[in-house]
Amino acid sequence: MKVDFNKLDKAFENRVRLQIMSVLMVNENYDFTSLKELLEVTDGNLASNLKALEKEEYIIIEKSFIGRKPNTNYQASAKGRKAFQEHLAALEQLIQQQKK
Repeated sequence: MKVDFNKLDKAFENRVRLQIMSVLMVNENYDFTSLKELLEVTDGNLASNLKALEKEEYIIIEKSFIGRKPNTNYQASAKGRKAFQEHLAALEQLIQQQKK
């Protein structure tokens, strides 16, 4: 059986985007500061990768205020969850094919 490489989603080829989606798949939501600290990335790096996932409609963004401070929360959209699960399944298929 041959791997359909079209099922590997280019959005998840980037390490930071893969990490973001991994976190959002197992948590209901996550805020910007907590993601930045967990992934150990800069504000700009995180923001650009979140923007890429937002463009694909893989994440949902909710902005609010806690007191006078802005707070941005992210969650995986249904489309994002499906795409990520398909990406993981394609990777698993690739791994299984390499076993002797």
